[in-house]
Amino acid sequence: MNNKRALEIINILKEIIADPRCELDYNNIFELVIATVLSAQTKDSRVNEVTKVLFDKYPTPALLSLASLSDVINIISPLGLAKMKASNIINLSKVLVDEYNSIVPDDIESLMKLPGVGRKTASVILVEGFKIPAVPVDTHVLRVSNRLGFSKSNNTIVVEGDIKKLLPKDLWIVSHHLFIHFGRYICLSKNPKCLGCRLKKYCTNKED
Repeated sequence: MNNKRALEIINILKEIIADPRCELDYNNIFELVIATVLSAQTKDSRVNEVTKVLFDKYPTPALLSLASLSDVINIISPLGLAKMKASNIINLSKVLVDEYNSIVPDDIESLMKLPGVGRKTASVILVEGFKIPAVPVDTHVLRVSNRLGFSKSNNTIVVEGDIKKLLPKDLWIVSHHLFIHFGRYICLSKNPKCLGCRLKKYCTNKED
């Protein structure tokens, strides 16, 4: 893979995917943080269903920090891993209140100190909430980057670095969204929609 080939692929993806954007519903960066934490191993559409209730009842870090664990578990129970996620978002809210005056920090190191926030989640918050260039690598981005030759690694940090080397910084955000949508709806983990795919000639995983 070289820079020219990488740009060719991104340009084709832009033609395939008309509106690449985050599919989580949120009204502010705090809600984005909570929704992103809740989205781990869960479909965005299901997260959106529970956050309607959650954010109506607990719209601020201060209110969520005081919520009872049992009530939050009850609200988010359809998502799975409810006890762990409920504990994380309550404790995360407490940290925001106690250490950041209820304001979400805009640097990856501070974000990764929040309960339930790893590198991928922190990068999503930077990209979506603050429009700061980053390359969050989830399962879709990892799979697509491997199949299209952006990286040969299964290590998310290595994949992130490989993508950054191949693409200019001003394309990191849109490329992240393009890879997610392509992986979520076309280049599926099982039974990918290869027939008629305009990127088939670039695919290194033709046995799929």
